[in-house]
Amino acid sequence: MAGGKYLENLWYVAGWSSDLDPGDRVGRTFLERPVVLWRAHDGTAYALEDRCAHRAMPLSAGVVDQGAIRCPYHGLEFGGDGKCIRIPAQDRVPDTARVRAYPLVEKQGLMWIWMGDPGRADKALVPDYPIHENPAYAWRSAHFPVKGNWQLLIDNLMDLSHLPYIHANTIGGNPELHFKTKTRSEKLTNGVRVVRHMPDSVPPPTYVDAAGFKGKIDRWQEIHFEPINIRIHTGACDAGSGAYDGNREGGFSMLGFHGITPETATTTHYFWSMATNILDNGVPDEVFEQTARTFREDQEVLELQQFRLTQNPAAPMIDIASDVGGRHTRQLIARLLREEEEVAALVP
Repeated sequence: MAGGKYLENLWYVAGWSSDLDPGDRVGRTFLERPVVLWRAHDGTAYALEDRCAHRAMPLSAGVVDQGAIRCPYHGLEFGGDGKCIRIPAQDRVPDTARVRAYPLVEKQGLMWIWMGDPGRADKALVPDYPIHENPAYAWRSAHFPVKGNWQLLIDNLMDLSHLPYIHANTIGGNPELHFKTKTRSEKLTNGVRVVRHMPDSVPPPTYVDAAGFKGKIDRWQEIHFEPINIRIHTGACDAGSGAYDGNREGGFSMLGFHGITPETATTTHYFWSMATNILDNGVPDEVFEQTARTFREDQEVLELQQFRLTQNPAAPMIDIASDVGGRHTRQLIARLLREEEEVAALVP
């Protein structure tokens, strides 16, 4: 378990762009550091250390005034670059009157934050998720605060063999089928890809409700991890119609985006969206509602796990065959953590 160690130099999801209207602000903790996200009246979003340089008052308790956020305690105002631009009843603003500014990029409905060395914050490395801009899909989004370690959430999403047990009434299915299904995990240069095919399956309730399947289906589960988000494409076509050869026209797709941002060693921000290719008859809303129920079930599992882990953190945990994707992911994260530690050791 990664515990309190975090990857610093990468883009994390800080929230959905829709979280902030002009003039709004919200305080969140990322990697154990308090951050205030705020949107100026011109529409630009910023991320600052949520601690006034004067007397440590949270800036998130203040107000946004045009292009600045004002501390509610003594009225100091800070611009998007973290510099104080006004101190009431004082003409000179010292250079020390500033807070840390974090690089923030908005793209495809998401706000991405860089918590590490700002000199390495390359906007070209912000993850791409074109599904949010594709008119062939309708999507909805949410933010779940999870009382569990971020690695537990990654493990959960990389191994979908738990579906028939935890999600029997929505996206589950036959337990024997899930565990007989071969899990193929591939290590990528900077990621992990897991593929599971389940031919000639009985469609689970969500699939029937959304796509109206009448008989057996060929299901797929395709999971792609990159530090630190996961994209999952699940879906099905009528059995024998060529889904595994790339012929998925007329089938049902659910495309999930999963942004996983550590809050602390035992709490995690879970920013997720679900898109579907069936756009009429209220299907996108129904798919979202059923997905939200399944993720609430996952959230309960993660929080129960964390409770036991906190009670006895030294107790061992075994792996089983379906854990191969999660194991590859943990190995990648461990390598990246070592590399960051080695680079940090070279800095005077």
